[in-house]
Amino acid sequence: MDQHLQVFIAVAERKNFSRAAEELHMTQPAVSQYIQTLERDIGTRLLERSNKYVRLNQAGEIVYYHAKEIVGLHEKMKLLVDDLTNTASGSLSIGASYTFGEYILPHIIAKMHEKYPLIHPAITIGNSKEIEELVASHQLDVGIIENECRNKKLSSESFAEDAMFVVMSKNHPFSQVRKEIGWRELEEETWIIRENGSGTRGATDALFRLFDCKPKKLMEFGSTQLIKESVEAGLGISLLSQWALRKEFSIGNLQKIQVKGTPFTRQFTIVTQTPFQTKAVQVFLELVREHKDLSNLIK
Repeated sequence: MDQHLQVFIAVAERKNFSRAAEELHMTQPAVSQYIQTLERDIGTRLLERSNKYVRLNQAGEIVYYHAKEIVGLHEKMKLLVDDLTNTASGSLSIGASYTFGEYILPHIIAKMHEKYPLIHPAITIGNSKEIEELVASHQLDVGIIENECRNKKLSSESFAEDAMFVVMSKNHPFSQVRKEIGWRELEEETWIIRENGSGTRGATDALFRLFDCKPKKLMEFGSTQLIKESVEAGLGISLLSQWALRKEFSIGNLQKIQVKGTPFTRQFTIVTQTPFQTKAVQVFLELVREHKDLSNLIK
């Protein structure tokens, strides 16, 4: 049945029997036979078919969601058994929220590749909520998020601290001020913030609550890079991680605003689903813990 689910997933994602058959190195009639057998086993049709498209119906959506989880668990089971006799190797699916994933994770992956070239990582970048959900549904082996884990089904471990600063353009009027700026003054500024579910957004909201700050204008963007570019262009101010700001600080395009409560600190957190871990996961987690002093990793 595992093969039937893999074929079903391929058809669902490619929305086409021919493309799924090509990906699976099968004939189209064979793919159709697998789908028919699965539908008989489930007891209902899973796909809506026409000359132009193949798409999931409501039952198909349910089967697709669980099929992804079942296939992921099956692959993980095989890797765990294989690990008993072999060295660390094979696939490793890692999820990370934007700050860690874009600015820190590449350095850890480079260290891992140097020591364990037979491990083949696949990286997924998303906000903290998305990464938690993917780990919980077994679509990722391990995740790293920028706040505390809210999913009670997951194991979590805080391993490093991140410092965050309120930043402005080098041409902002505050750049000429040599004293601490008050939060009432910052309420008058346009704040550029991340979307709900983001660890950076969570930290921003926490800082607003801490100082009872109610900005009159908010702009919500789904990318840290876009926020940095917007702040540099003078659209507003933002709260961002020190790791996302290293280059901008070094060349002077962005500057810190001296304000009470900063740097604001938060934790980077590892999230996993199962206590049984492949050697590849174990190796990755050992490297993450070994380099929890991120300043020694990123130079």
